[in-house]
Amino acid sequence: MRLPRRQFLSLASGAAALPAVSRIAWAQTYPSRPVRIVVGFPPGGLGDILARLMGQWLSDRLSQPFVIENRPGAGSNIGTEVVVRATADGYTLLLATTPNAINVTLYDKLNFNFIRDILPVAGIARGPNVMVVNPSVPAKTVPEFVAYAKANPSTLSMASGGNGSTQHVAGELFKMMTGVSMQHVPYRGGVAALADMISGRVHVIFDNLPTSIETIRAGKLRALAITTAARSETLPAVPTIAEFVPGYEASAWWGIGAPKNTPADIVDKLNREINAALADSKMKARFADLGGTPLPGSPADFGKLITDEVEKWAKVIEFSGAKPD
Repeated sequence: MRLPRRQFLSLASGAAALPAVSRIAWAQTYPSRPVRIVVGFPPGGLGDILARLMGQWLSDRLSQPFVIENRPGAGSNIGTEVVVRATADGYTLLLATTPNAINVTLYDKLNFNFIRDILPVAGIARGPNVMVVNPSVPAKTVPEFVAYAKANPSTLSMASGGNGSTQHVAGELFKMMTGVSMQHVPYRGGVAALADMISGRVHVIFDNLPTSIETIRAGKLRALAITTAARSETLPAVPTIAEFVPGYEASAWWGIGAPKNTPADIVDKLNREINAALADSKMKARFADLGGTPLPGSPADFGKLITDEVEKWAKVIEFSGAKPD
């Protein structure tokens, strides 16, 4: 039996609308059970703290627990692969970080493609590194440091928390842009590197600001410059490297990612809630205490940041010849 044209069109349009209605309903009811945020590093680090702050905010706003699951190893690759392999339903999220962008080039073979397999949801924060030297180094400014390093080639050692760490690549970018020579000394973590910096066994480190701030304030290490494009509110008197080396910028960043094919309505819902957190005065103050600044924006904005960072650090890794520990 043939249906009248008007009735047929009505049924057809209703059927076409079902997937959209289903998606909207899905987003409206999301989350209906606990959500896990996978952090590819041990508890206690700045990224872990930021993830827990954001998880608590989302728990309060969306009335379901957002549970932090630490899956450290292989420079965050183990945790990232957990999320890549997870069901794309919004219930497994990733704390995406700078090492994810670095690892794309640092590792010759990964079991995933970070840009293809992780969907950007929202940025959370950016944080500066700080170029600090042991007081035995006579330089008190970046130009003096460059002049001293060039006058004393290969005598300065540069500490980092490991090959391919943010401290390492920030230092390699500095070497690439200034032409100075420094011997890289990788440690198993920033704490050990900082201890040898204080003792004078190594001379310079491009350290995460929250990690080294107390040693700077105590006069145990001397801050020469901040690695971000703008000065830090935490150390406003300390200039940026870019004030002396135009175009230099290196920072740590954190955000939320999800498995590819996660429904767009869920991504948009999470993005809205995370941006609401970043606009909250109490959350901003907490970020400032940690040495970070909010990183608001759309999923596309966060995706562009990731793409730009992958391209940037690829050049630095190729320049340095860095390989994973």
